[in-house]
Amino acid sequence: MAFNMNDIIFKKREGGRLSREEIHYWITGYVAGDIPDYQVSALLMAIFFRGLDREETFNLTTAMRYSGDTIDLSPINGIKVDKHSTGGVGDKTTLIVAPLASACGVPIAKMSGRGLGFTGGTVDKMESIPGFRTAMEPEEFLSQVNKIGMAVIGQTAHITPADKKLYALRDVTATVDNFGLIASSIMSKKLAAGSDAIVLDVKCGDGAFMENLEDAVTLANLMVDIGTDAGRKTVAAITDMSQPLGKAVGNSLEVIEAIETLKGKGPADITELAEKLSGIMIYLGGKASDPDEGYAMAGKALADGSGLAQLGRFIEAQGGNPAVIDDYSLFPQASVMDELKAEKDGYVEEIAARTIGLASQHTGAGRATKESSIDLSAGVYLHKKVGDKVTAGDTLAVFYGNDRAKVDAAVAEAKKAFKITDKTCERPVLIKEIIGLEE
Repeated sequence: MAFNMNDIIFKKREGGRLSREEIHYWITGYVAGDIPDYQVSALLMAIFFRGLDREETFNLTTAMRYSGDTIDLSPINGIKVDKHSTGGVGDKTTLIVAPLASACGVPIAKMSGRGLGFTGGTVDKMESIPGFRTAMEPEEFLSQVNKIGMAVIGQTAHITPADKKLYALRDVTATVDNFGLIASSIMSKKLAAGSDAIVLDVKCGDGAFMENLEDAVTLANLMVDIGTDAGRKTVAAITDMSQPLGKAVGNSLEVIEAIETLKGKGPADITELAEKLSGIMIYLGGKASDPDEGYAMAGKALADGSGLAQLGRFIEAQGGNPAVIDDYSLFPQASVMDELKAEKDGYVEEIAARTIGLASQHTGAGRATKESSIDLSAGVYLHKKVGDKVTAGDTLAVFYGNDRAKVDAAVAEAKKAFKITDKTCERPVLIKEIIGLEE
């Protein structure tokens, strides 16, 4: 059957439901360059207002998934489990949960991206480890997972090209904030990456893409539905991002905090989240009979040092210097440091995550554009968290960088993030809901 893009736009504009074939026609034609931006922009706006149902969302995800290369992980033994976070401030969980889960026998074959905004992505963070390689040939990638249990590499440019083209267009046509388009964007990449099961960490709050709980739950349910319809075991945790996760925000700073966490000395929130997410991964990977056993196994891998040992093996396998685990001076070092002090006694009522993220970007730890370079030594380290008691003169945060003007700008920005009150404050609930686990 011959399709016409004008008819497809009209159908969706009038509230009609697009067929699998119509969606396939649109995506393949757009990637091939046969359908112009202006027609796809019109269709995206129609989708923005009319929405996509569950079947349309799945069909869009599938068309995007197969628009480029897909990864075949079948040569890897066992049930492969992937973890994805919707992003936040201070989110270094991959560097903790991947070693914990793989130490418990779950193979982790993960592709991660670079960051745009507050800090680098997982790939940038790993590159702060001297010698670490984030690119390898497919055969070496698969072989490493079979040999040591995990590998993390940068995402290839040939995965889901439809998503890259669509996202660039959505970004300039005010059509980013649509649940079906967001879910299909995320899940097309996760499904193309080839794992058997997927754990989604959907952030919620000031420093997250989804600022309120209701929206985070809607998105999480949609992504779990897509994964389920694709035959993948998929679980989503809704987690708090009203304040930064952990205390470190920056590239090498976050790697150091991940190492400290695997040594059993990490902040309470990142430790709790890492144990929970890796426990779910262990369960989905078939190494635990139920989630509770998975959580216990993750806790044991943290307590007995097997997760830390696995991180060392992983760093060495990818060309990095494993001595960084015991000698943090081997990381890139900042030449400029400054502090933000509390101006009065009280309790920390709020640390606005987005504002701390912007402060981190000011230090040089993040990218303003895709072409920007980042300072791997730069960032912010929080000495206080929400609920903590403070005395006037206490250090609230320390700022690192290699440019005095940038560090000064970061301190000025971060002053807006902290709110001190006279009354004791509740610490935010970190894990708000888990979706899909009961299935």
